[in-house]
Amino acid sequence: MPTFTSHLIIARWRLGIALWCGALAAGSTSAAEAEENAPPAEPTRYGFEIVHRWPHDPEAFTQGLLFHDGMLLESTGMNGHSSLRRVDLTTGKVRQRVEVNPLFFAEGLTVIGTKAYQLTWRSRTGFIYDVDSLELVDQFPYPTEGWGLTTDGESLIMSDGSNSIHFLDAHSFAHQRTVEVVFNGQPVHRLNELEYIGGEIYANIWQTHHIVRIDPKDGRITGIIDLTGLEPTDDRRHRADVLNGIAYDEAGDRLFVTGKYWSELFEIRLVPQT
Repeated sequence: MPTFTSHLIIARWRLGIALWCGALAAGSTSAAEAEENAPPAEPTRYGFEIVHRWPHDPEAFTQGLLFHDGMLLESTGMNGHSSLRRVDLTTGKVRQRVEVNPLFFAEGLTVIGTKAYQLTWRSRTGFIYDVDSLELVDQFPYPTEGWGLTTDGESLIMSDGSNSIHFLDAHSFAHQRTVEVVFNGQPVHRLNELEYIGGEIYANIWQTHHIVRIDPKDGRITGIIDLTGLEPTDDRRHRADVLNGIAYDEAGDRLFVTGKYWSELFEIRLVPQT
C-alpha cells in the first residue's frame, strides 16, 4: 500500500516533469519567435569574371534573351524594329528572324515545351510561337505592362517595370500570385529582363549595372550582382544602351549577359565578395 512518503515523491516527480516540459515548450516558443522576428539575411554580393566574349548584333535592342538547344533566342524591341531571333552564340549571326507587327514594342521572352512566349510593352498582348519554326501560332492577354519574362517550367513569371513579379498559369494565363521585391524596407522598382536559374529569379534593374537574385516564394533579394565596367563603352551611343539580357545554359552551367545595342555578349562567372 503506498505511503504518504511515496505519494509525496510521486507528486514531486510529476511536478518536476511538468516544469521541465513547460520550460521546454517555452524555450521552443522563444526560439521560434526569435527565428520569425530575426532580420532577413543580408544578400550575398557578387562581382564577376569574364569567361568569354561573344559577338552580339549592335543593332539589337535586347529585351529578352535565353539559351535553347545550343542557340540563343532573343527578343528585340522598338516599334517597327521588334523581332524574335534565333542567334548563333559563337558568331552572333542571326540564323532565323521573325518580324513583330510594327504596332507592337516587343519585350521579354521565355520557352515552355514547344512554345516560345513573347511579351509586348504597353499593348497588354503577348505572342506565342512554335519554338522550332518561330511561326506565330497564338496570342494571350495580361493586365499590366510587359517587361521581363521567364518560367519555372510551370508558370509564366513576368515583370512590369515596378517591384512586382507576377505568376501566370501557362495554359489559361490566369493570374496565380504576385510577389513584391523589397530591399531594406524599400521597393526595388524597374525590374526588367528575367531568367530563372537554380530556383531563383535573376532580374536586371533597368538603367543600372546590377542584377538581383530573387526568392520566388516571397520576393526576398538573396543576391546582388554588380556588373559595373562590363559594358563595351567604346561603342555606347546613348542612355538606351544599358545592361539588359540574361541567359543560362543549364547543361553547361554557363551564364550569359548583354545589353541593348551592345556589340558583345559576355559569358561570366560570379565571384562572391568578402
